[in-house]
Amino acid sequence: MTQQDDVPSDGTGPGNYQPGYFETRLAPNPARSDIWRHLGGYFQRWFGPDSAVLELGAGWCDFSNAITAGRVVAMDLDDTVRRNAAPQVEAVVGDCTDLSRFEEDSFDVVFASNLLEHLERADTNRLVDGVLRVLRPGGRLILMQPNFRLAPRRYFDDYTHVAIFTDQSLSDYLTSRGLRVELVKPRFMPLTMKSSGARLSFLVPWYLASPIKPLAGQMLVVASRPKE
Repeated sequence: MTQQDDVPSDGTGPGNYQPGYFETRLAPNPARSDIWRHLGGYFQRWFGPDSAVLELGAGWCDFSNAITAGRVVAMDLDDTVRRNAAPQVEAVVGDCTDLSRFEEDSFDVVFASNLLEHLERADTNRLVDGVLRVLRPGGRLILMQPNFRLAPRRYFDDYTHVAIFTDQSLSDYLTSRGLRVELVKPRFMPLTMKSSGARLSFLVPWYLASPIKPLAGQMLVVASRPKE
């Protein structure tokens, strides 16, 4: 595993989340890997086994560890990413709003789950502009995150949420930054998998395929860098 750091390995640098965040909002969950095994298989339709894939805000590396690609890079501010990346995954500890370490046109897909709602707009602009630079023409940005339209009462239960997005506003925003929106699923997954329902991970394939989405609170938006 290749490790690249912008922060000290002792956990004292600026690359750490607010104290206790991983212990509360992202506490270990034994069902997580099973859920993401199904999700990884679902997302695999947008890239092939030889593709180069970058995950931003990777955290526990759930997505990166669950997919098959020629190159997989998992990047996060917190060094949790370094401890949890599978051997075939490149772990990068650094700021996802600064993708200058990566060459232009170097990735076929950039993926992020539950990330943009944590960023101020200026930071989001830098992130999306960086994504456009590192994506190859025709490459895709895949975003899975809370949909405020579906979960207004619980959206700010996460104390690090600072930005509001709905399926409409996120689509419009990505278009305004130069991306071409290909797919919008307003109802994609439940808002959180921390409940007892997480033990029913074997139902995830049914949930993904079903037109009925009980408890849905997260959306999926897929956009691409124009080829011209």
